[in-house]
Amino acid sequence: MFYLVSYDIPDTPRRTKIAKTLKDFGERVQYSVFECLLDQVLLDKMVFRLEKIIEKEEDSIRIYGLCGNCEKAVQVLGLGIVVNYPGFLREDWRNKLTGEGLDKG
Repeated sequence: MFYLVSYDIPDTPRRTKIAKTLKDFGERVQYSVFECLLDQVLLDKMVFRLEKIIEKEEDSIRIYGLCGNCEKAVQVLGLGIVVNYPGFLREDWRNKLTGEGLDKG
């Protein structure tokens, strides 16, 4: 499923950790916005990692799941494109997240 993830993190070190974590799962499309194409397993992993970083009393992360029809209706005005993945998830991300295809030697 296609997810739009936005965040508002006042603390710079935590904000940096959030951005680095989200880069493992998707593509940054604006300063605090990522687009991610994930199955349920990867979504759960992403949420788990994000929850370990945030301070629930100070930080906000929103994850919007977009259905196929909604994804097709996304419009970009000005700079940028909607991230489009042939297949379901970029192979290098899947390998990185699952450990598949990595040299074990």
